[in-house]
Amino acid sequence: MAAEKLRDLSQPMDVSLLDATVAAFYGTGSKEERAAADHILRDLQNNPDMWLQVVHILSSTQSLNTKFFALQVLEGVIKYRWNALPVEQRDGMKNYISDVIVKLSSDEISFRRERLYVNKLNIILVQILKHEWPARWTSFIPDLVAAAKTSETICENCMTILKLLSEEVFDFSRGEMTQQKIKELKQSLNREFQLIHELCLYVLSASQRAELIRATLATLHAFLSWIPLGYIFQSPLLEKLLNFFTAPAYRNLTLQCLTEIAALSFGDFYNAQYVNMYSIFMVQLQNILPSHTNFLEAYANGTSEEQAFIQNLALFFTSFYKAHIRVLESSQENKNLLLVGLEYLINISYVDDTEVFKVCLDYWNSLVSELFEAHHNLDSPAGNMMGFQTPMLSGVAEGLGSQIMQRRQLFAAPMSKLRQLMICRMAKPEEVLIVEDENGNIVRETMKDNDVLVQYKIMRETLIYLANLDHEDTEKQMLRKLSKQLNGEDWTWNNLNTLCWAIGSISGSMGEEQENRFLVMVIRDLLNLCEITKGKDNKAVIASNIMYVVGQYPRFLRAHWKFLKTVVNKLFEFMHETHPGVQDMACDTFLKIVQKCKRKFVLVQVGENEPFVSELLTTLPATIADLEPHQIHSFYESVGNMIQAESDPDKRTEYLQRLMELPNQKWAEIIGQAHQSVDFLKDPDVIRAVLNILQTNTCVANSLGTYFLTQITLIFLDMLNVYRMYSELISTSIAQGGPYASKTSIVKLLRSVKRETLKLIETFLDKAEDQQHIGKQFVPPMMDPVLGDYARNLPDARESEVLSLFATIVNKYKGAMLEDVPKIFEAVFQCTLEMITKNFEDYPEHRLKFFSLLRAIATHCFPALIRLSSEQLKLVIDSIIWAFRHTERNIAETGLNLLLEMLKNFQAPEFCNQFYRTYFLTIEQEIFAVLTDTFHKPGFKLHVLVLQNLFCLVESGMLTEPLWDAATVPYPYPNNGMFIREYTIKLLSTSFPNMIATEVTQFVNGLFESRADLSSFKNHIRDFLVQSKEFSAQDNKDLYAEEAAAQRERERERMLSIPGLIAPNEIQDEMVDS
Repeated sequence: MAAEKLRDLSQPMDVSLLDATVAAFYGTGSKEERAAADHILRDLQNNPDMWLQVVHILSSTQSLNTKFFALQVLEGVIKYRWNALPVEQRDGMKNYISDVIVKLSSDEISFRRERLYVNKLNIILVQILKHEWPARWTSFIPDLVAAAKTSETICENCMTILKLLSEEVFDFSRGEMTQQKIKELKQSLNREFQLIHELCLYVLSASQRAELIRATLATLHAFLSWIPLGYIFQSPLLEKLLNFFTAPAYRNLTLQCLTEIAALSFGDFYNAQYVNMYSIFMVQLQNILPSHTNFLEAYANGTSEEQAFIQNLALFFTSFYKAHIRVLESSQENKNLLLVGLEYLINISYVDDTEVFKVCLDYWNSLVSELFEAHHNLDSPAGNMMGFQTPMLSGVAEGLGSQIMQRRQLFAAPMSKLRQLMICRMAKPEEVLIVEDENGNIVRETMKDNDVLVQYKIMRETLIYLANLDHEDTEKQMLRKLSKQLNGEDWTWNNLNTLCWAIGSISGSMGEEQENRFLVMVIRDLLNLCEITKGKDNKAVIASNIMYVVGQYPRFLRAHWKFLKTVVNKLFEFMHETHPGVQDMACDTFLKIVQKCKRKFVLVQVGENEPFVSELLTTLPATIADLEPHQIHSFYESVGNMIQAESDPDKRTEYLQRLMELPNQKWAEIIGQAHQSVDFLKDPDVIRAVLNILQTNTCVANSLGTYFLTQITLIFLDMLNVYRMYSELISTSIAQGGPYASKTSIVKLLRSVKRETLKLIETFLDKAEDQQHIGKQFVPPMMDPVLGDYARNLPDARESEVLSLFATIVNKYKGAMLEDVPKIFEAVFQCTLEMITKNFEDYPEHRLKFFSLLRAIATHCFPALIRLSSEQLKLVIDSIIWAFRHTERNIAETGLNLLLEMLKNFQAPEFCNQFYRTYFLTIEQEIFAVLTDTFHKPGFKLHVLVLQNLFCLVESGMLTEPLWDAATVPYPYPNNGMFIREYTIKLLSTSFPNMIATEVTQFVNGLFESRADLSSFKNHIRDFLVQSKEFSAQDNKDLYAEEAAAQRERERERMLSIPGLIAPNEIQDEMVDS
């Protein structure tokens, strides 16, 4: 192929040949032609000398694709090798790129024609600037401004370059550049900003050219978030922007600039200017778009420009109010303008667009939480602590109190409208399973929409604050809306849904008495609505809403037995309703109610002859007659929860016996038949019946815990026999049928029974309270049927649940399992490793569970690991390294956590030297390999902890023997610290040839210096990852994951202190329901 000649880079490249190769890659030729072209282009891209041809290619080609290919090569060099190039090569490239940009943008025709190419050149120039400016290209900004004044098209392009530069430094720098470099660039931009400011003002005053004005406004928009405020308020800039706001062509860009200014906040110095800006803005806005406009229709029928304007308007108001709402509350005139602005924002909030609504909702949430905090603190002022209050404090508190009350009055009307908005637009909560599809049919939801759930959480929080601010108004609005459903005036599925979701969401925010009164009215009206409404679909929607609401108010149900009984009986009715989703919701709601009110069902209530649970057990067969198997399992779990609340052991055993009567009867039949003919167990229908019985048992074990003992004892040994038999059947099928046999339906069914057996035992042992005798009773009989069977099976027939079962057993019985660890090792270790170390893909379930078992043993039975032979211990360490090399996050994290525990355990003096001499260097090398590999970014926090552990250990003096091998190292080091320093420098220098030796040495010395302080140790490593250029131009949020987690924990603490903010169902307490 002629294109092969391209590989020879010793002479100038044949550009027409390169054009043809690039065209073949993008063209419509055969697959082979494209593959060959791709192969050559990749080789050229990876050739370190290819970039020297870039100027020649750009000068000679007319093809845009070829130009982009050449610039891609250049971009790689700038990112990864720029500082290693000789000065003259760097300057040559810098000047060439600048000249081409000036040449193309000085002429209107070429500038428009070559727009895509010029944009790419701009990006390349900014990448060079990140290395060269300010230190090696001090005159860049003055040069740029001077060039901009020579022609309007050059000026337009200069604006684009400045915008890109601002974005690179202020928006995208985190994790892209070292913290020192970011600081340096920010200071330079601030210092040089006066020239840029003058240029922008000059353009806005003098130019008539629409494209240039738009480019200037876009650049200003990028700069306004960080420039000193004097440039905005002590110059004509703000006035110019407000004038441009009235011009339709620039309205959106100007509004974006005003929004940036509105969001700035530096004390009270510019308050008067902000009020003035807001007043002028509001007058202009009312001329453009009156406040009584129907925004819902205006947005739906508007052009894309008009829609963007409404969205930008929402951003302007929310940004301004977040930073300056207090300034507008200072005088009556300003208050009036503020109320008009809030009216605008409430009307915009009705717009049917998710992004617009998110912007508004975010602000409403912050405003009502601020109003609520003040109101909350007033109700429990700090001055009343210990009943002690000085007159001075009292006076201050009163003054503060009257201010807060005035503020609440000011916002009372907008807040009332906001309640109405929240009730009308309430998002769907997680518990609701019945939805309307795109054809208007009522169906069962199959997929959770996470965006809707996030929105629900924010709306719920906002509504809780609004309810706490004024319970009367909240209640009044909800009941008024409900009465409109009843009289048909406002009846639609959507209106009823949003109303009921809103009612359910404020659970826990009212006082008990008010809540009782409110709920009685709500549920009475909903039950009436269910009676009077015709149509199956309508009834399904109402039923789903009744179930949702009652499930949200456990406190009310616990206080009213008759009501609780009515609700549960209504749920039993719904369990016979075959409309999609209704039975599922009935079973889910039943489980949720029982978990929160279980004691009510085992006591004899007033007016009853026996506890409800007993009555329920009598009618159980009829109640579950129409349910699917998975719904029956949920029902059994619910009843198990009731029985668990019974404190009398005899009654508990009797209830359990009655509950399990149906499955036990069936089980006894099956086992009886099997004793006569073992082939009976091979019938698919029988296998399904066995599976169903085991699943029912698992659900009850899950809710009963220790009290399930009598039931499991009854079936345990027969169950193990069935397990062994099915296991042999599976192995025979796979041995005879080859690898595809494991995919047949009969083998899958048999494996389901094995898995369910293991799950049942694991659930019971995990939930049973820590009683050693239970372990002694159940673990030994399992050793051969379960463990031995695992070892004997073919790889495809091994159940990963065996590993998780024994991990649970080790975690539960801890040191008592010490003697059994060698047996566990023997049965599962070698054979599982052979399955999972062939590649990173096969047997994913076995991988995670294997490492969880290993971690349980390392944590609770560490002495067993010490007793392993050196070959076995090497296997363990190799398997841990294998785990953290995984790109599958869970497996890598389990491996790293396990490694951390091993490192700590092996620091004991008696085996510290031997262990670390063997493994220290291997572990360090492997951790650096994953740390600098972008696929392993989520493990960053744990990588850092392992390295900190290793470096602290080396300097601690606990290692008394040398870590180096005296036979291969020519001279002895004074201590291990010096050896590890040198070893690490060598390791990193060979891995990152693009870094100069002083940078690597500096980094390694920094590791030793910062080892004691985790946060500076971590920052030091982050900077190194950026410097080594392994982690640039990517999403680096995983490097900051730990900080984000701490923030989430603080947020939960805050939420717990506010009534209703965490729903009563989500609080994991044993609710007092005596």
